[in-house]
Amino acid sequence: MRTLLLLLLGALSALAQAAAPPGELTVFAAASLTDALGAVGQAYTRSGGAPVRFSFAASSTLARQIEAGAAADVFVSADADWMDDLAQHERIVPATRRDIAGNELVLIAPADSRAVVHLTQPEQLLAALGAGRLATGDPDAVPVGRYARAALSSLGLWPRLADQLARAENVRVALALVARGEAPLGIVYATDARAEPRVRVLDRFPRHAYPPITYPAAVVRGAAAEAGRFIDFLGGARGQAILRQFGFSAAPPPAAVGR
Repeated sequence: MRTLLLLLLGALSALAQAAAPPGELTVFAAASLTDALGAVGQAYTRSGGAPVRFSFAASSTLARQIEAGAAADVFVSADADWMDDLAQHERIVPATRRDIAGNELVLIAPADSRAVVHLTQPEQLLAALGAGRLATGDPDAVPVGRYARAALSSLGLWPRLADQLARAENVRVALALVARGEAPLGIVYATDARAEPRVRVLDRFPRHAYPPITYPAAVVRGAAAEAGRFIDFLGGARGQAILRQFGFSAAPPPAAVGR
C-alpha cells in the first residue's frame, strides 16, 4: 500500500507541474514559507541566480513526493523529522543540509473575536473554544500539528481537545479556517498570523511547551549545482535578512525537549 501511495504521489506531482525549463530551480518548501521564500527567490534571481519555481505544501506531502521521485532541486521542511525521513531514504545530499530559520507557535482567533485567552490559564482556551473546532495541521503528519499536540499536551489539554481539532492539510489551510470564521480558534506559526490581517494573536505558547521549530533545507539528490548556491544564498546575509523581514527567527539551537 505504501509503495502504491508513493507512486501515485509521484505521478500526481509530475502531472501537476510541467518540467522545469533548463536553468530553472524547483524548490519544494513548507507552506508557512510561502511569502518569505517567494521574496528570497526573487532576490536570488536578481542577484544573478537562476529563476526559482516553488511548490508550497505540507512538509509531509512534499517529502513523500520527493521520496516517490518528484523532480525537486531543494527541499525546505518545517521540521527535522521529514528531512530525516528523506535522509534515511537517501533522497537528499547530507552535506548540504542546514537549518535556515526558526519560528514560534501562537493561538489565534478571527480579528473581530472578543475572546480573551491567557495560556497560563488553560481553562480560558476551553471556554473560548466552546463546542467549536480548533484549527491546526493534522498532528499525524503536518509539522504545525505535531508542535500543537506537544504544546497542548504540555498544558494538559490534549486529552480534552484531540477530538475537537479541525485537522488541516497544512498551516495555511488552518489559518484560512480561522480567518473565514469557520473555526473560532487556531494554532499556527507566528509568521502566518502576521501575514493574515483577518486574524489576531490571543497568546503565544510558552517556548518550553513544544520542541524548537526549525526549518532545515537541503539539496535533493541528483539536483544541479545551482541548488547548492541557492541554499548558500538562503543561509547567507541577504537570504537571512529577508526571512527576518517576514518574522522568522534564527534557527534555534538543539534543545532537550522531545519530539
